[in-house]
Formats: sequence, structure tokens, C-alpha cells
Amino acid sequence: MRKRTKVILALLLPVQYFSLLILRNFPSFIEKYYSQGIYPLLSKISRIVFGWIPFSVGDLLYLLLVLFFIRWLIKNIRRVRREPVAFVVDIMASLSIIYLVFNLMWGLNYLRTPLHETLQLDRDYTTEELVKTTQRLIAKSNELHRQLGYPDSTKIDLPYTQKEIFEKSVNGYQNLEKEYPNLRYSPKSIKKSGWSLGLTYMGYSGYYNPLTGEAQVNNLIKTYKFPVVSCHEQAHQIGYAAENEANFIATLATLHNDDPYIQYTGYIFALRYCVNEIARRDMDTYHEILPSINYGILESYREMREFWESYENPFEDVSKLFWDQFLKANNQSKGIMSYSYMVALVVNYFEDRPL
Repeated sequence: MRKRTKVILALLLPVQYFSLLILRNFPSFIEKYYSQGIYPLLSKISRIVFGWIPFSVGDLLYLLLVLFFIRWLIKNIRRVRREPVAFVVDIMASLSIIYLVFNLMWGLNYLRTPLHETLQLDRDYTTEELVKTTQRLIAKSNELHRQLGYPDSTKIDLPYTQKEIFEKSVNGYQNLEKEYPNLRYSPKSIKKSGWSLGLTYMGYSGYYNPLTGEAQVNNLIKTYKFPVVSCHEQAHQIGYAAENEANFIATLATLHNDDPYIQYTGYIFALRYCVNEIARRDMDTYHEILPSINYGILESYREMREFWESYENPFEDVSKLFWDQFLKANNQSKGIMSYSYMVALVVNYFEDRPL
């Protein structure tokens, strides 16, 4: 790469950043021309090209990029003293290219119209409304738990392999698109991550690779959350970058699934969010409603909690801090805490709808 080209690319990095700050003020423009315009085509092409490959091409690509970076660093580390300016320019030029590709392939979706506006839902809700929705979710979750043939005290284990869950997850989106055509998901490209152990130590259930359009799911998760995580990553694939919105769409996709086991995971996933929000708002009410939840459901929550606790490590805190800052830099002002917006979507969506 020529010196002049490197300098231009390096200078374009802050230009890109400030351009995105301006674009944040035009979410309807992003929604119309990118999220519902260019992006669906880019995403579909990526899934067609890489979706049929049995292993994660994205994982392999990341490995090659890391190895390339290490090799480059070893070869150029002496330039830090000899040519510090040129060294920094090289780094910035590379980051500029990566930043551009990331935003064109997926990142602009962070700037799209908020989901509650496109679904015409209120963003705020009262504690009374939260408690009412939570009680409905408890009743429905308990009912479905019994309909599946399990005693109240028994934790339900899904009778499917992870591959079968991947196949079944598509059905929920097929049913959901009848009401919301923008949530159409086709073709499928969801795979187990080759970096699952690393993801677990960092505290993540999965991730979306914008370069290959693949959804990667942590295959060490063998609990009720696996179908929800699968649908969550698929929501990223169709252009919903915000984690809270992807969680809500995953909830809808699991609840719209024809399989009762998949539905069950969606109900208890949404229920856990609502119960935790009640605990933050009113601890007395939390202690009052907790005994009304089937013990088998609480056991599923305990299993999930113990799974993550068994992998706790200092690096997870660093990873979460990085992710929190990344979210804040990408139009989610509350960072990781913005996940609670999911509760607002659940409460307002089901206010006038049957569960």
C-alpha cells in the first residue's frame, strides 16, 4: 500500500466516525435506504455464499486475521522507535478499512429507527403494568410446563440436538413474517462456534459475523437458552443490531414457533427478564410472586446461572467492559444496561395481545 494511500485512509478514520455521529440524527433515512434497502441484499448474499458450508467460515477468518496481525506486529514492532508516525499511520489505515467494511456490511443497523417505533409501541411502562404482564407470563409458563407432561418441580430438558434446534428455529420466523414481513429470515446460516470455550470465558452466548453473515452460537450452552440464543443471532442476521431488540425478536420467534418446547423456552426467557426487572423496582413484590413460578422453571434459571458462574474469570470483566463501551459508541447510550429495554418491548407488546 502506498504511503499516500495509507495517509488518506488514516485520515478517513475520524471522518467516518464523525459522519456516523451525524447519521445518528437520521434514523428514518438509515431504516429506509440501508436497513430495509441495501442491507437485506448484502445479508442474503452472504448467507447464500457461506450458509451451506458445514463449519464456521467466520471463525476461520478471524483466526487468520489474528495470525496475520501477530505476524505483522512481529515484523514491524521495531518501527515503533524508528518510524513511530509511519507505524501509527499503518495501524490507523488498517482500522479505517475494517471500520468501513464493518459499517457497510452491518454496523449502520445500529443507527436504524428504534424497534418500538416501527412496531408502534410505547417505550415507557408502569410497575403495575410490569407486574400484570409478569403474572400473565407466569401463568402461561406454568401451564405450558404442565402441558409438556412434566411435574411442577421437574426441570425440562429439551429433547433435541443442537442441530435440530437450528432447523426448528426457522419455523418461528416463517410464522412471524406473516405479521411482520420485515422479519423474514431466509436462507438459514447458523452454526456452532469453534470458539465456544473462549466465548464462554468472555461471558457470551454467541455472536454474529458481519463479514460472512453467519450466526455463531456457543455450543457449550445446553440449557433452555439455546433456542433463544439461536433466534437472537438470527435477528442480528436480518439487521437488528441492538442487543435488546434482538432479544425481543428472539422472544417473538420462539413464541411463534409451532414446537411447544421451543415456545416454552421463549416464555421462560421473557419471564426471567420481567421478574428481574420487578426485583430492581420492588423487592417486596418480587418475593411475593416468586413462589408462584413452578420450581422446575426456577431450576432452569439456576442451571443457567451456575453454568456462567463456573466459568467466571477476570478476563470476563474486561471483555464486558469493552462490549459496554462498544455498545455506547454504537448508539446504545446505556451500554449493557440498555438490555432492560427488552422488558419495555415485552410489556407494551403483550398489553393488548394474548399470550
